[in-house]
Amino acid sequence: MPAEPIVPLLLTAAFVGCAHTLLGPDHYLPFVMMGRVWRWSRARTLAVTLACGVAHVLSSVVLGAVGIGLGVAVTRLAHIESVRGEWATWGLIVFGTLYGAWGLVRAKRGHAHAHFHVHANGTAHTHQHAHRGEHMHVHAEQAAQGARPEAVRRATPWVLFTIFVFGPCEPLIPLLMLPAARHSVAGVVLVTTVFGVVTLATMATVVLLCLAGVERLRLAWLERYSHALAGGALAACGLAIMFLGV
Repeated sequence: MPAEPIVPLLLTAAFVGCAHTLLGPDHYLPFVMMGRVWRWSRARTLAVTLACGVAHVLSSVVLGAVGIGLGVAVTRLAHIESVRGEWATWGLIVFGTLYGAWGLVRAKRGHAHAHFHVHANGTAHTHQHAHRGEHMHVHAEQAAQGARPEAVRRATPWVLFTIFVFGPCEPLIPLLMLPAARHSVAGVVLVTTVFGVVTLATMATVVLLCLAGVERLRLAWLERYSHALAGGALAACGLAIMFLGV
């Protein structure tokens, strides 16, 4: 394989991988928000980000490789990617909406309020109380509301991973894999590898930079609504993708 024809494709792969990631807030916003509200360490946030990024890239690589092997037209592959993109977008919207609603319920249950108690000896007193922490009263109707925080915490990375499995790398197949296939299998491997590595590196870099900025913010008055705001941000991100094409 001549060196010169593949070099422009490799440069294009690097540029498109970086631009595609930077222009799509869904590539980093979910990890920044979830990492922040669940107090994940930077290492864990980065691990979740990279795992989802690998799923994101590999799903398109596998589809493209199968399509190239079977001689499927690029328009057909683009249509499949478009359908997958719609599924991923709806997944982000639905997850963000449900998560935000759960966050609102959680915030409401955490709101401090007064309780009036009369003891057996006739002593009465009033105290402030919130439905979380060590001093928790069991209310049957509240116990039935929403999912337990621990279950939601464990499920969150897996939900994001599933969404990213369906999320396509739209430019990869039409702009990179098929032109590279005209050179050789080695060309496909080189171009997709460059695209994937740059995409993952960009995702990781942006997430870490955003986390460093978010950690400097001191918005204690918003902490109670952090989960609701995170869910709203994810849903808004999905809506922006759907209606604005970001």
